[in-house]
Amino acid sequence: MPVLTRLIPSPVVVDIRRGALDDLAGLLADQRISSSGKLAVAISDGSGRALRERLAPALPGAHWYPVTDGTLDSAVKLADDIKGNRYDAVVGLGGGKIVDVAKYAAARVGLPMVAVATNLAHDGLCSPVATLDNDNGRGSYGVPTPIAVVIDLDIVREAPARFVRSGIGDAVSNISCVADWELAHEVRGEEIDGLAAAMARQAGEAVLRHPGGIGDDGFLKVLAEGLVLTGISMSVAGDSRPASGACHEINHAFDLLYPRRAASHGEQVGLGACFAMHLRGAREDALLMAVALRRHGLPVRPEEIGFTADEFVRAVDYAPQTRPGRFTILEHLNLSTDQIRDAYADYAKAIDS
Repeated sequence: MPVLTRLIPSPVVVDIRRGALDDLAGLLADQRISSSGKLAVAISDGSGRALRERLAPALPGAHWYPVTDGTLDSAVKLADDIKGNRYDAVVGLGGGKIVDVAKYAAARVGLPMVAVATNLAHDGLCSPVATLDNDNGRGSYGVPTPIAVVIDLDIVREAPARFVRSGIGDAVSNISCVADWELAHEVRGEEIDGLAAAMARQAGEAVLRHPGGIGDDGFLKVLAEGLVLTGISMSVAGDSRPASGACHEINHAFDLLYPRRAASHGEQVGLGACFAMHLRGAREDALLMAVALRRHGLPVRPEEIGFTADEFVRAVDYAPQTRPGRFTILEHLNLSTDQIRDAYADYAKAIDS
């Protein structure tokens, strides 16, 4: 019987440690990503300036491109600016918006992209997707996976704690997302990729069960690794299914219904994941998730991020409309508004008992 294998798009190198940023030039040269040092580096207009001053002496051949926002227009402009300059690679140095702009621009001009994340707010830093604002709201664009991912724990620690908390919520929500995927497989025969599901679920479980906190290097490393693995799981699956389920539908509903009041992505998907686990009857898992999120300072009830119970019920009711064709516990149960309201009352009682 022949031995069959498959090629999985993934970074050539993942460097997660304290002081990683100081070794960026050497890493790119050693991995033959950029031996000449001729790089296009996308940075934020604000905090990116300090990082530019720090890195410029080690990257004398780099050209620096300030990025003002996370829009499709900014990504296209960056691509136009770097086109024809014979760079070795594009480096996205910053948070999620900068990384996504750089991913899209690099794909547009056919260059490899290096993600240098300065916070751990969500799992997009290594995903094959660039999420960008456009004239119709927000769109997701397929792009190649970054060729390298660099995360300096010292830099991550300097970012506001809310960014780490957001990443925790996003990672933990994987557990609910994979459960939704498995449900779609059982009920509708949707194909499931076991490797992608295992990677995403274990990334979430590692963060959920780690005893450390946001000030602990060990915990930050597990979180960073979990977010990277989640991104790779999406490459394996070929779409966002391992990391996007009912919890993300609820998140999108919050963003669409209450755009000026929406909380962070990780806060909303963490809350949505807890509720989704409760809906599917996994009450012990929902409680375990709620306890862990609370320990890290994340919300598990809508009131904790400024929404009433009725507003949450409305968001859950609207959520399936945000991802037509995606089958989750919400589509499976197809609850009425009154049933959602009763389910939330039961959920609130269970997690506070």
